[in-house]
Amino acid sequence: MQSTMPAALLGISEKHWALLLEKYPQHPWLVEYKTQVLPLFGFSDFIARSCWQDIDILQDLLQGKGLVEGVPDYDNLLRAQLPADVNDEAGLHKVLRRFRRHQMVRIAWLDLTSRQSIDTSLKQVSKLANALIQNACDWCYQHLQARYGTPMYQQTAQPMLVIGMGKLGGEELNFSSDIDLIFCYPEQGETLGGRKTLENQQFFTKLGQKLISALNQVTADGQVFRVDMRLRPFGESGPLVMHFSALEDYYQEQGREWERYAMVKARVINPVVPHTDDLKAILRPFVFRRYMDYSAIEALRNMKRLISQEVRRRQLTDNIKLGAGGIREVEFIVQAFQLIRGGREAALQQPGLFQVLEELKLRQWLAEEDADSLGASYRFLRKAEHHLQQFNDAQTQTLPDNDIDRQRLCLAMGYPDYQSFCRALEQHMQTIHGQFQELIGDENEQGADEQISELQDLWNLPLSDGEALTLLQNLLQTTVAEAFWAELRDFAQDMRARAIGPRGRESLDKLMPWVLNACIKDSSQPQLVLQRLSGVVKAVCRRTAYLDLLLENPGALAQLVRLCNASPWIAEQIGRFPILLDELLNPQHLYQLAPLDGYFNELRQFMLRIPEQDLEARMEAMRQFKLGQQLKIAAADVTHVLPLMKVSDHLTFLAEAMIKQVVLDAWQQMTERYGRPAGLEGSDLGFGVIAYGKLGGIELGYGSDLDLVFVHNCDSCEDTDGPKAIESRQFYLKLAQRIMHLFNTKTASGDLYETDLRLRPSGNSGLLVCHINGFAEYQRAEAWTWEHQALCRSRFVFGDETLAKAFRQTRQDILCQPRDKQKLAQDVRQMREKMREHLQVGQGFDLKQGSGGIADIEFLTQYWVLSESHQQPALCFWSDNVRILESLQQHQIIKPEWAEALTEAYLAYRNAGHRYVLDGRSAVDDSGQFETLREQVRQIWQQTLGG
Repeated sequence: MQSTMPAALLGISEKHWALLLEKYPQHPWLVEYKTQVLPLFGFSDFIARSCWQDIDILQDLLQGKGLVEGVPDYDNLLRAQLPADVNDEAGLHKVLRRFRRHQMVRIAWLDLTSRQSIDTSLKQVSKLANALIQNACDWCYQHLQARYGTPMYQQTAQPMLVIGMGKLGGEELNFSSDIDLIFCYPEQGETLGGRKTLENQQFFTKLGQKLISALNQVTADGQVFRVDMRLRPFGESGPLVMHFSALEDYYQEQGREWERYAMVKARVINPVVPHTDDLKAILRPFVFRRYMDYSAIEALRNMKRLISQEVRRRQLTDNIKLGAGGIREVEFIVQAFQLIRGGREAALQQPGLFQVLEELKLRQWLAEEDADSLGASYRFLRKAEHHLQQFNDAQTQTLPDNDIDRQRLCLAMGYPDYQSFCRALEQHMQTIHGQFQELIGDENEQGADEQISELQDLWNLPLSDGEALTLLQNLLQTTVAEAFWAELRDFAQDMRARAIGPRGRESLDKLMPWVLNACIKDSSQPQLVLQRLSGVVKAVCRRTAYLDLLLENPGALAQLVRLCNASPWIAEQIGRFPILLDELLNPQHLYQLAPLDGYFNELRQFMLRIPEQDLEARMEAMRQFKLGQQLKIAAADVTHVLPLMKVSDHLTFLAEAMIKQVVLDAWQQMTERYGRPAGLEGSDLGFGVIAYGKLGGIELGYGSDLDLVFVHNCDSCEDTDGPKAIESRQFYLKLAQRIMHLFNTKTASGDLYETDLRLRPSGNSGLLVCHINGFAEYQRAEAWTWEHQALCRSRFVFGDETLAKAFRQTRQDILCQPRDKQKLAQDVRQMREKMREHLQVGQGFDLKQGSGGIADIEFLTQYWVLSESHQQPALCFWSDNVRILESLQQHQIIKPEWAEALTEAYLAYRNAGHRYVLDGRSAVDDSGQFETLREQVRQIWQQTLGG
């Protein structure tokens, strides 16, 4: 390195070397290390000055093992240098400062010679700070304890917990940083065992004062760290140390947004003690909201604006921390995600920027390319920052204004000249600032749009009808404008009467002009969309985070308008479950459905973040997953990405994934309490779920309930093998009850599915779960014709393969029994008449129960399966009507024209039924559009079943 060093730097290094030799002539060994040391002296006045002050540093680094790469065990190294005979504060101060200087020279040496990464350097400085703070705190505690005794609460010694903030908290401390600390202790009380009793508050205040002095005071040996306590509750006017209850009260009642931002990087410096988790439990709900908190973006934007004003006021040019594209903007980007999503994603509740950046990439909230470029640019800036500070141990983030330090910087960073370094720096800062602007931005630049300005007037000003219509007629046709204004006026009056608080009112007033603009611009029926959107806004108006979400994400608002335009059912679902708004953030993700066999894997990944012991959280998470996936299916449906048959497929496979997860969760809960039933092998459950109806027929619709039957194959009378053993067959009854509980319990997101078990043997009077042999015997000996009809639309959807085979065999045997066709036709006809009498809805054509409707087609297919399967067993292979009709035609049971007519009618009715649900209507048609299809179905019914 010496040969590549500019002459000016060589001159500086030679001067430092000469001073060193002059002071330490008794160390002839220095000469042999000249070529190794000289470049470092040219790089860093701090290294040269430190070695001149203490030759032991240089001797240790050169002749000992001081330059071994990696993170040393600072704690033990420092403890070894704090022997018991250091019994006064002056002695403590001397040891701390010499140790700090020694280790910082080592870090600078390795950094400036490119022998370690910036990640390692950041970790080393942070670990060094931890050791210095903790050992100083322990020493001060022990010496106060000798005089005043031990601070106690209910016979338990009380520690002082030191919270490291900022880069110290994130273990990313820069080389010459000050440190931000907050002191607290668990409980009030008083000391015990000393010469003088103090209240705990007094004891810990003295401890805090002595710790600050040990670190912050400047002596002949320098300073350990500049200590900043202004981030504590109430700032400089607040008490130096607070107990947990006071801390909790403060953050619940008076905590401000910037304090939330600061607390994201908070970390307890002390070794883990039982009180650590208690403190985290106090801070976590203040920092990380349970919902998606988009108000954080505005708070960060305001902070960035204040920082920019400070930069301009102090004329801080060339500042790589605070300037556009600087270090602070990377921190803002990462911490914005933490504040927004951290309440729901525990992986984001960690203070380290690099770790969180990896989580963002892993979860695809930041594109891999963006996350990698952001990480690389951040490392570049932090490396430059470290070198700037290592030149003279000065806290600076400003690019040098002199040739010496410029030469040092470009050489340490690996650039041939300062211009090359500046070009690279500019590229990295542009990368950062581009991503910052995309996520956070400096201000809502759209606010100047002229149309938005007019709509702000429409929303905010008390306009007369004439004034409002004059304004709207520039944007809409007269009749549409009148309807739109009538809807808006009523909505505005309603919202003015609601108590949503000043914060909510401010967010609503900012959002509504954009909502109105989206209604006018993106819909052919703006008044109808406004009506549907107003329901969503009313539902979320007290949850400001969702208003902020729509304000901060124009894409999400556009998707909301698009979906509300397409379907009032979707609008109603979002209004009932505002968490669905989160699904609108990524349009590509919204319309990208899971593969049919991929729903369980996605659900399993989604559930990994929920502890198995937190039953309520797991139930809520399953409901959130189901609602989110159902919204995605509906979005693909209304935008014609999916045809009808695929919609039902996706809804069916989603339901099967939920069933599997519910059964596995219930099994886990039951076996933890009771153990496993007797006779099971390997991973078998001895349990199965049979689906009937729409789920069995792979024809599930929006809001369909699940017709289920539970079976087991337990033949043992032995007890389970758990701590609270019960009879093994009783275990399966409790398992079924637990499954129903997981399905039907209402959480914040409603129930999971409505479930119906009435198709089990003996109906409501039967057991919730039956033995598979009992199920078979019931079907053979006791089941009614209508129960065999239902069996046509049944499938085994989850459980052991042995049970699946047994069920399929039973189903085949039952459906293939020879039957008296005349008696069968009579039974089917009577059941159909009874259903129509009790279930038909409305004055028009009830698509399901009306004459010539869906139920008639289903009964026809079931009749043919039951009457002909004894001769054509393949007819009972499928459980869905469309493929049954194909099979009936293929085996020449019905004429091709019949199969075609029934299939066409069936799909038309189902498609219309889907549309009606999405339009928020009952499945009754009064347009007459289906009369031809109905007549065809009636004729086939008459010719087949008569009556």
